[in-house]
Amino acid sequence: MKQKEYQTNAEYIESMMKQFKLVDMREQYRNLILEAESSAMDYESFLVRLLSVEEEGKRDRRTEKLRREACFEAEKRLEDIDYGFNQSLDKAKITELGRLDFIDAGENVIIIGPPGVGKSMIATGIGMNAIRAGYRVLFANAKDLVDRLYETMQEGRLRETLEELNRIPLLIIDELSYLKMDRERESLFFQVIRHRYEKSSLIITTNLPMGRWDELFTGKLAATAILDRLVHHCHILSITGDSYRVKGSKQSVK
Repeated sequence: MKQKEYQTNAEYIESMMKQFKLVDMREQYRNLILEAESSAMDYESFLVRLLSVEEEGKRDRRTEKLRREACFEAEKRLEDIDYGFNQSLDKAKITELGRLDFIDAGENVIIIGPPGVGKSMIATGIGMNAIRAGYRVLFANAKDLVDRLYETMQEGRLRETLEELNRIPLLIIDELSYLKMDRERESLFFQVIRHRYEKSSLIITTNLPMGRWDELFTGKLAATAILDRLVHHCHILSITGDSYRVKGSKQSVK
């Protein structure tokens, strides 16, 4: 194949950077050349500077893509938690979970507490940390997830859906409280738990203490089978106290 001839170095640089998809280098290399000339930068340092610009840009774009795909209801960070408002929050444990070692170990997290105490915020904050670390994350309301599984089963696509979920290192199931599953949906939920057991991590938020999970499923036997797999390698956060939402509404009345 005959190589294309280029009239100038700039034309060649533009073409090659476009071909190799060096988006950030292409956008910034002229300014970086000026920066290198003004600071008498050596060749190796200039190359490192070029590569770091491209690395940072690719990382930022991947993070943004992972953030969109995670489907968070609201973007919250662990740094935003008001520990002073709720003394029952275990800051040391939440900070530990935010370091994400539990994901590498294939462990789970169950966050239990009444409405409004920050369960979803903590789960989301951990998920945001995971995205910044490069992990795929999916945030799903429990009822919506089970309904989606049921629909794909009806359409003959359940296997593909389960395989897709299995490729996500951190699945956050929010509000496992406001539904009563029939046997089919219970079986689908159990399949999600079984497929991820000791392989991928789950975070589950719920209003119900684990001793009352039979209220979610068809009975104690089903609840026990699910809990056995969930809690085998699991971190449990139990939160009490006042609702952040109630606190906010009280402040707005003042």
